[in-house]
Amino acid sequence: MSERDLTESAAPNSAGPDQAPDGASPSPDSAATTVPDHAPGHADASPTNAPAALRWLTYLLLMPLIALATIGFGCVSLVAGLWDRSGRQQHAIARAWARVLLIISLSPVTLVGAEKLHEHETAVYASNHLSYYDTPVLFAKLPFQFRILAKQALWKVPFIGWYLNRSGQVPVDAKSARSAIASLNRGVAALKSGLPLVVFPEGGRTANGATQPFVSGAAYMAIKAQLPIVPVTLVGTYELLPIHVYHLKPRPLRVVVGDPISTAGMTTRDADALTARLHAVITETYMRWQGEVAGG
Repeated sequence: MSERDLTESAAPNSAGPDQAPDGASPSPDSAATTVPDHAPGHADASPTNAPAALRWLTYLLLMPLIALATIGFGCVSLVAGLWDRSGRQQHAIARAWARVLLIISLSPVTLVGAEKLHEHETAVYASNHLSYYDTPVLFAKLPFQFRILAKQALWKVPFIGWYLNRSGQVPVDAKSARSAIASLNRGVAALKSGLPLVVFPEGGRTANGATQPFVSGAAYMAIKAQLPIVPVTLVGTYELLPIHVYHLKPRPLRVVVGDPISTAGMTTRDADALTARLHAVITETYMRWQGEVAGG
């Protein structure tokens, strides 16, 4: 991987508002299995077509409740951050916030493959990125403390930035190759200290519900730390709240945990191949589960 690849790898943000954590420039193979808009099993082709009553319920009740919950839990987390050096209490507060947001969304979540989460708790957990709601779903369902990578600009956002700073999340600075490498190495250091990382290798939310090309920063960090990378597939959050839509469309959600992929013996030269494998697994899982949801 070149310095230019590493600079690009740190450009995305993370489990924060618009884009997500992760890595470097993908190889052509890593994008080869991207799902087209019209792919079979792509449920709810027009998730923006919600009944008028549901839209007004979101505008007048659900979104204000989400805002109040975010502000309220954010304030509690800030206070806890005054003494919580380990981040455990702040993570517990974030989990409570996430569960409240899921209750407000009227969308139950099923965790599939939960037993695989305990095979290698310290690992890189790489997920597809469909919606703002991906972050609450992962905080609510992953049963351990973890860290996220987030673009440095998010540290300036009220409440979100304050939480990121106090809870020890990992900032990403892509202004130069040197700062990009430093950002990824901070992620590696978090992994080596025993803290799992959650990343979104697409680098941002999908615009159409299809899996986008992955960048290879997640693979780079997993290889450098010599820890497994675990594919996590989210299903249903795109239909719940797609990008550029401001009302909810409640539905059942799923988090599907795949088999951990070992990085033992790999070098950073293997990052693109590992990224392509990860992309293929998540895309196939998403298509299969989306098809099952569409078929009832």
